[in-house]
Amino acid sequence: MMHKKARGGEIIAFSFIGAFALTVFPLPEWLAAARPEWVTLVLIYWCMALPNKIGVGIAWGIGLMLDVLRVGLLGQNALALCIIAYITLKLYQRLRVFPLWQQALTVFVLVSLSQMLTLWVKGITGQPIDLWTFWLPSLSSMIAWPLVFMTLRALRRKFRVL
Repeated sequence: MMHKKARGGEIIAFSFIGAFALTVFPLPEWLAAARPEWVTLVLIYWCMALPNKIGVGIAWGIGLMLDVLRVGLLGQNALALCIIAYITLKLYQRLRVFPLWQQALTVFVLVSLSQMLTLWVKGITGQPIDLWTFWLPSLSSMIAWPLVFMTLRALRRKFRVL
C-alpha cells in the first residue's frame, strides 16, 4: 500500500500569513468596519479541503496569533476559531458539494457565529460595541468567499497540496 507524502505545509502557512497581512492592512476609516474576516475564511477553506491536516489545534494556535495581532483579549479569537474549525470539520463533506453560493451562505453563518462569540466576550469584559457596524464583517466575508475559495483552490491544485 502506497502512502501519499504530505506536502504543501508552506503553502498553507503562506496563505495564513497573507490573511494576517490583509487583516492589518490599513483601510480608510469608513471601510475598516466592513473588513472581511480573512483568517477565518482561510481557516474554513483549509478545514474543508484538508480536514486531516488542519484542525482545532491549528485553529487554536492561529487564533492566539490573531489575538496578539489585534491586541485583544488573549483567547477570544482562539475560542471562536476553534468552534468554527470544529463545525467546519463536522460538516466538511456536505460543504464540499455545496455550490459556491451555498458555501458563501454557510460562511456567513460561521463568521456570524464567530462575531457573536466576540460580542459575548466583549459584553462580559465591558468593552463598547457598535452594533450596526459589528455585523458588517460577516456580510463582507460572505461576499469575499468565492474569491478566497477559488484562489486557494487554484494554489492547492497548482502546488499539489496534500
